[in-house]
Amino acid sequence: MTIQEVIDRILAYHPEFGPDYAGCDEFKCGDPSDECTGIVTAMDATVQVVRKAAELGANLIIVHEPTNYTSMDKPGWNEDFKNDVYEEKERLLKEHGIAVWRDHDHMHAHRPDGIFTGVLRYLGWEEYAETDTSMGMFAHFIVTLPAEKETTLQKLLAALQDTIGMNGVRYVGPDDMPVKKLAIVGHLYPMQGPDPEMNHRGFPKEYSVEIIRYFEEQNVDVVLPGETIDWTLLSYVRDAVELGQQKAVVPLGHFNWEELGMRYAKEWVQALAGPELSVTYVPTGDMWKFLR
Repeated sequence: MTIQEVIDRILAYHPEFGPDYAGCDEFKCGDPSDECTGIVTAMDATVQVVRKAAELGANLIIVHEPTNYTSMDKPGWNEDFKNDVYEEKERLLKEHGIAVWRDHDHMHAHRPDGIFTGVLRYLGWEEYAETDTSMGMFAHFIVTLPAEKETTLQKLLAALQDTIGMNGVRYVGPDDMPVKKLAIVGHLYPMQGPDPEMNHRGFPKEYSVEIIRYFEEQNVDVVLPGETIDWTLLSYVRDAVELGQQKAVVPLGHFNWEELGMRYAKEWVQALAGPELSVTYVPTGDMWKFLR
């Protein structure tokens, strides 16, 4: 089976975007006509992941996030200055004949979401999660733990660190607070977008401010967001804690937040590729180090 044939099976599995799709899901490097010798699923094609793929004899890496250090993430280096790091990684990929294909838009368009199915599954929350699409932009997952699964913030943090494979966990909240209800929400940017919806006072609605609504109206104990800014939700939770309230926010970091989705991708990619090809999940690993 060629690399392109593997990708064709994946695209047939995902929702159809149509011929005019011009997003980020495409080959970043490599020759799609090469015979596929093995597949790696990973959050990102880091140098470490590339080396592991080569060690495994795999020549296709399926990633979720950008490979070439830009948000547009087009193949190659398209800026007007030299990038030694890009060139070294490109040399490594070419040396081992590895193709990198990104599956981002299709994976999130899948129903259920291809990333957060894995997040919920491996954290043990899949059967307790409900999807909330009322705020737009992102399908939030509200996890209500049954009485026998209720926990504390410290135990939750330990479980997140262990299951995701993190070097440490940042959080805002009281250490001993009970945790019954959680919300996995989207990225907390300063504004919602270039043409935001207006609130009842005529001010632009901020997505990150709307998430405060979960604490105020839905009795959520903990929010797990994607990217974060400090001056909206996080500052609200800090003040709430200083006022004696039981609220917490755990900003895992974008890659850590979605890491388990690529662990799950190993399962369905293996089913699509068939038994003749080996599919291996390679953790990208926490990029953060902590001085203790």
